[in-house]
Amino acid sequence: MTATLSPSLADTVTASFAAKRRLAFAIPAAILAYLVYAAISFDLAGLAQRARFDNATILLGDFWSHKTHVTRDNRTDQITVAIEGENKGTYPAGMLPDWVTISGTVTTIDLGQGHVVTYDDQGARYVVPGYGTIDIRPEGGKPVLTAPEPIPDWISVAENKVSVTTVAGRFSYSRSKVETFKYEPGWELWFFTLDSPFYGKSFGNLLALATTGERVDPSRSNLGYMVGEFWTNKMWRHGDVAWAIFETILMAFLGTMTAALVALPLSFLAARNFNPLGPLRFAARRVFDFIRGVDGLIWTIILSRAFGPGPMTGAIAIAITDAGTFGKTFSEALENIDEKQVEGIQSTGANSLQRARFGVIPQITPVLLSQILYYLESNTRSATVIGAIVGGGIGLLLTQAIITQKDWEEVAYYMVLIVLMVMAMDSLSGWLRRKLIKGT
Repeated sequence: MTATLSPSLADTVTASFAAKRRLAFAIPAAILAYLVYAAISFDLAGLAQRARFDNATILLGDFWSHKTHVTRDNRTDQITVAIEGENKGTYPAGMLPDWVTISGTVTTIDLGQGHVVTYDDQGARYVVPGYGTIDIRPEGGKPVLTAPEPIPDWISVAENKVSVTTVAGRFSYSRSKVETFKYEPGWELWFFTLDSPFYGKSFGNLLALATTGERVDPSRSNLGYMVGEFWTNKMWRHGDVAWAIFETILMAFLGTMTAALVALPLSFLAARNFNPLGPLRFAARRVFDFIRGVDGLIWTIILSRAFGPGPMTGAIAIAITDAGTFGKTFSEALENIDEKQVEGIQSTGANSLQRARFGVIPQITPVLLSQILYYLESNTRSATVIGAIVGGGIGLLLTQAIITQKDWEEVAYYMVLIVLMVMAMDSLSGWLRRKLIKGT
């Protein structure tokens, strides 16, 4: 037996397939057209032309290396050697890195690979292998450059400043000072600063001092002295960083738990099976929609104006935002409970509070704990950004390091700590979820 489609039905099926075929081509075409429009609107071609990949390379290099500044004040002829150019990292009198030599008025800086910079009474010279000598002398208060022609693009010449950037380091000469930067791998002074009696000692020497060595300070053990020097490190501020990490976690914890405690009783007002009053239920849901509809950063800005900066302001902002989310999630969980369990508790003569305690809460506890723990982990990341606004936690330190645009290795340090903090909170959240929900 064979069946044939009527002409009208065949036309309908054919038209339907044709429409679907056109739609299959229309959707990718629309997406492609939008991407072209976005590329033109955001001027991606101009952005690519303006990109400075050389600056990006220097920035990435600063993440894992440090630079030492060798500076001469052209007004006083005073030489200063400082790590990252900071007073906290200045080499004291009689201590210099082995690649810097000072003899009278002549300072010689060996940058390696044949690159040598010399400061003297006549000005400064930079010997670049394969190119020649860059000689700079002051005339009329302005630096005058003498170098092999043509001048390459890695030498920047302005009226009052000459800058040189090579693979070995950077060099600049201005009216007020001449400065050379040498890049070296590693985060220098991370353990001990230059003024510490433990600076420059090998791991073996430090281990010997900590165990059997004679006390450096008679009033305390060498191990305690080392821990104190590390904890109060003026360059890296490990003690302040640890407190900032604690503030960030505390901000996330207080905000998340406060939101959960506030949202749980209010969620009963938004649940259809617990609140028969439609207008009240509608009002509760719209309140949840409003407070979760406004982004946490907006609440942070509003609250910082109202209460001033501080970690507690950030915790309140997190609590307000999450209260709306928890209220919606908890109310939906309440609407999907098994009513038979509640009826069983009710048959024993239990009152409303007892029915909620023994018939409702045990059913929604897995959802509650799962959501709370997930948002606790998520808010740990959010607290970093919020802390940058309200002035608290590791976010504040990260923002300060970025604004200075000087110590990018500190930016990398804080970013590593933030990632480790999030990973730790993720592991803790997963462990608690297994213990509290699954019991394993």
